[in-house]
Amino acid sequence: MAEYKVLLTCPPMIGRIDEYREKLSEYNMDITIPDFTQVLSVKELIDLVPQFDAWIIGDDPATEAVFKAGKEGRLKAAMKWGVGTDNVDFDACNKYNIPVSNTPGMFNNEVADVAVGYVIALAREFMAIDRKVRQGGWYKPCGMSLTDKKVALIGFGNIGRCIAHRLLAFGLKIHAVDPFFRKENGRITCDADIEFSESIHAVDISDLQTATSNCDFIVVCCALTPSSHHSINKSVMMNAKPGVKIVNVGRGPIINQSDLVELMHSGYVSGAALDVFEVEPLPQDDELRQFENTVFGAHNCSNTKEAVDRTSFLVIDKLKKYLDEDKSD
Repeated sequence: MAEYKVLLTCPPMIGRIDEYREKLSEYNMDITIPDFTQVLSVKELIDLVPQFDAWIIGDDPATEAVFKAGKEGRLKAAMKWGVGTDNVDFDACNKYNIPVSNTPGMFNNEVADVAVGYVIALAREFMAIDRKVRQGGWYKPCGMSLTDKKVALIGFGNIGRCIAHRLLAFGLKIHAVDPFFRKENGRITCDADIEFSESIHAVDISDLQTATSNCDFIVVCCALTPSSHHSINKSVMMNAKPGVKIVNVGRGPIINQSDLVELMHSGYVSGAALDVFEVEPLPQDDELRQFENTVFGAHNCSNTKEAVDRTSFLVIDKLKKYLDEDKSD
């Protein structure tokens, strides 16, 4: 019998769990995967989490109530699979002495690849062409050239900089919005110990108003925080050029989705590519579904074999360390 019982609620890792069975067995871990689509509810988690020594968290509501219930049961450690931590109450983990961490820097290139793919798809209407040709048509829309177009890049962390590198190669003009970065004498700087490539200094660091002014694309790749929640709203989108195209590979609630729907109805926003939504999975009756000029993802930008494997093995290693440390106390 395995020494540690682990609850797994992270869909990408579940998709490749057979690849990790040997290591889990070596570490005396027994994985349980509940039946769910994207996230479990707080009530479901309160019922489940206390039964396990460890929890690998996906995008679930990892609230104080859940950690309190876990602590009253057998929960000893948790890991947030991936980069974003807006769903995890770290203060509660500290309060109940439950070690927890995430895996930053794992998906920089993978998310950037998808973001740039979305920009190109919107500019050239790939998805609309595909749909209409499959239906028997021969659709030939007049697309948009990317060279010299302006992009408001919302977020300039690891992922944002990877997106910027790719977009610069296409000749786009990048205006990044991020309070942790500044540009002085033509050079980008920040207080963190980051080594910048020479080419990245072509990016302008701007405030939100300047960056979105008359821009052709708004690309969202920042973390969800109280200040970023609904920061891309009607007034911000209307500050952009009429016909602006929106890409979101960050978190759904950064964009005010009802404002986006309104501006897509009016035509002010001419297209949107969204990997994330305010409610996930996207409800069947969501108004966004009525628009042809959209590309939808499934909160899946990070999901490549290589990225999932390196993140999952790191998660397993960290959990083993936490659990062994708890046992030795």
